[in-house]
Amino acid sequence: MRRKNVNDYQAFIAVAREKSFTKAAAQLGVSQSALSYTVRTLEADLGLRLLTRTTRSVSVTEAGERLLSRVGPHFDEIESEIAALSGLREKPAGTVRITAVEHAADTILWPKLVPVMLEYPDINIEIISEYGLKDIVAERYDAGVRLGEQVDKDMVSLPLARDFRFAVVGAPSYFMGKAFPGTPRDLNDHSCIRLRLPTHGGFYTWEFRKDETEIKVRIDGRATFSTINMMRQAALDGLGLAYLPLDTVENYLENGMLVQVLTDWCPPCMNRAHG
Repeated sequence: MRRKNVNDYQAFIAVAREKSFTKAAAQLGVSQSALSYTVRTLEADLGLRLLTRTTRSVSVTEAGERLLSRVGPHFDEIESEIAALSGLREKPAGTVRITAVEHAADTILWPKLVPVMLEYPDINIEIISEYGLKDIVAERYDAGVRLGEQVDKDMVSLPLARDFRFAVVGAPSYFMGKAFPGTPRDLNDHSCIRLRLPTHGGFYTWEFRKDETEIKVRIDGRATFSTINMMRQAALDGLGLAYLPLDTVENYLENGMLVQVLTDWCPPCMNRAHG
């Protein structure tokens, strides 16, 4: 079947089923004269009369009936499949890759994504938890979640969750024989538990703010980790001070297993999504 004749066959099928050029023309959105010309052209190409026309009615010839019964269902299947594909366009599907800091992945992203995955089984989610400021375009991520203002250059960002606080904490055993730090600069006299930043090969800088004063401290210490859970455990074991999201240590503060310091230097910050 030549490609240019597909519309001709569709025109014939419409007339044969409606038994009317007027109704078929309205269905196809063409003029009656154009439709009549299309069917005549098809009959001429085939060398067969497909329709019998009178001033009052249109009927199908034997050849036309055979063509309608054999070809018509195939066109119906094609239209049905096209409609099904259109339905897929409106149905969320595919893989979404997100790079996120560990805390945001655990407490914000995953709880919100579980209902989405349960409702839309064709959506796949990939979350990479890390603290390096990766280029989400170069690494083919769809979005990234960072703490506070840690947003890649030229990225558009927006707040993802309510503000939360960091806390500087240590075990009571660590503070035995040591003075509590009064300002962030006093951390230089303490052993601090460091967070490794894989992308830059350095360590996370502790950031503090009080009124209009902002201080960034490059801490030092014996223990270095890449996850919050390990940092918290090291603090519980008395190996130094840790700088962690407050909600990850609240229970330990309440039961006295950890002690919080520099409280007035730890203002709220937020998780931000960027892409």
